[in-house]
Amino acid sequence: MTQTWLVVGLGNPGPDYARTRHNIGQMALAELERRGGATAKRHGKAEALVAESRVIGGPKVVTAFPTTFMNRSGGPVAKLMDYYGVELEHVIVLHDELDLPLGEVRLKQGGGHGGHNGMRDIIAARGPDVLRVRLGIGRPPGRQDPADYVLKPFAKAEQEEADLLVQLGADAVERIIAEGFLTAQQRIHSPS
Repeated sequence: MTQTWLVVGLGNPGPDYARTRHNIGQMALAELERRGGATAKRHGKAEALVAESRVIGGPKVVTAFPTTFMNRSGGPVAKLMDYYGVELEHVIVLHDELDLPLGEVRLKQGGGHGGHNGMRDIIAARGPDVLRVRLGIGRPPGRQDPADYVLKPFAKAEQEEADLLVQLGADAVERIIAEGFLTAQQRIHSPS
């Protein structure tokens, strides 16, 4: 039997947060669902919107948008892992990353939360070995508080790069599932 994958896009619920930097993970997940023709629906067992699809000739892929606030992402992820029988090494989390320049994508497996409250809650619920697609949003300008910065939409001058970042995030997930994590990481970190 082919292992099921769970792909989670982190963000905050509601229209006020929909296009903010903090929700770039959800934007990339929406692109992944669009490519697969999937439509997310409310899940009865977890606080999440979920869609199921299948990679041609490959595994079942469950995509999920937690409907909790970012700092409570661990509960929905744990419930979905249990419901679908997904092992931690087949969970991919898309999230914003302050420590990467806008537009940069990095893959990571395991490690700490790096101050990201969504990752902190997932690690507390299931451990650190989750696969991550880190989507660079850059650091705030000047002395702006990072908490305020991540809750603001991308500036007009940044929008083209943010749109490309959404595409690259979806590409990264497809590569991980099709090629395996290490091969995908090598290709993305060292493009030819």
